[in-house]
Amino acid sequence: MKFGHRAVPIALAAVLIDAIGFGIVIPVLPTLIVELSGATLTDATRIGGALAIVFALAHFFAAPILGNLGDRYGRRPVILAAMLIFAVDYALMAFAPTIAWLFAGRLIAGIAGAVYGPANAILADVTPPEKRGATFGLMGAAFGIGFVVGPAIGGLLAGFGPRTPFMVAAALAAINATWIFFILPETLAPEHRRAFSWKRANPLGTFRPLFAMKGALPLLAVAFIWQLAHQVYPATWAFYAELAHGWDSRAIGWSLAASGTAMALTQIFVTGRAIAKLGEAKTLMIGLIVGTIAYAAYGFATQGWQVYVILMFGALQMLAYPSLNAMLSQRVDAANQGALQGGMASIASIAAILGPLSLTQTLAYGAEHGFPGAAFALAAVMTTVAAGIVLVFVLRRTRAAEPVA
Repeated sequence: MKFGHRAVPIALAAVLIDAIGFGIVIPVLPTLIVELSGATLTDATRIGGALAIVFALAHFFAAPILGNLGDRYGRRPVILAAMLIFAVDYALMAFAPTIAWLFAGRLIAGIAGAVYGPANAILADVTPPEKRGATFGLMGAAFGIGFVVGPAIGGLLAGFGPRTPFMVAAALAAINATWIFFILPETLAPEHRRAFSWKRANPLGTFRPLFAMKGALPLLAVAFIWQLAHQVYPATWAFYAELAHGWDSRAIGWSLAASGTAMALTQIFVTGRAIAKLGEAKTLMIGLIVGTIAYAAYGFATQGWQVYVILMFGALQMLAYPSLNAMLSQRVDAANQGALQGGMASIASIAAILGPLSLTQTLAYGAEHGFPGAAFALAAVMTTVAAGIVLVFVLRRTRAAEPVA
């Protein structure tokens, strides 16, 4: 593939390596939390939710700040600093003597993890407008591949102890920083830089474009509910797998890799064809219905093999978000597409704060009362509500507006 500028593959590789490092540590988090806190696995679930909230809060506030710093000082120093911080952070968590160190580590990781904004800015700097959509798609693919490979490696490394994946993640981040320092060119010309503005760095300001969209409130509600329910995977999967099915870190890693692969294949081979044949609204509805069924099935699964059957079918839930995003993008003009995506990212950030809070507490409560699939049952309820909104406010209105033959 021709990337057009040497900064593009470097930025993609940076995101790929970073995503691998992030995914490596997921399978061992339950074990490490139990080891450091002395808590039961059920209580460790609640602690894991708190760790996820700390990460999401830090990311929410740091993302616009790092974006503005990139506009002021250039992309290269910001992304380089973030990678160096990641290296130190993972090393900190690898040798954490107390649970407080883990919280400090997740706070730092949330700040450094906001580097995806500057990375996307690098692609925008060097890519013609008509090719940016495809290039941004490569960024999503890089993260997706990393998130498939990372948990699989983490599960294998867990055999050497729960801290080993953190050490490897620290090494990967250090390699990433070295790669960036020596090879990545600066892509933002000095004449295009602007002064840092705290007003622009205000994360709440990213919601303004959404408030100005006419008739988009039902779709925005669906977007938020969908993102909230989808948090059940990163927030609870490792704990659910151990509590419900007795899986160890290796089994958790392989299941995450299988799920990520199935979802990626759906995005690549199914989503575009489904939208072209059925339209965005019907494809969205299919994704929501499949998501509801999959969540409910996870909640009531009694055998580990059933999880793999569900995740293969449940991958079709990935039809929902691209269809939803496409419908929203049709409600704004070309000049405001970037603002729309910024607002959607903010919705995802808020969901990443509230989702772990509600879902991990639900999982822990359910496990204490003999129902470790409770968090997935709650996610199924959420997606049912989202599907109802689409049915009442989108599909019926669309049919009502169609001309009578």
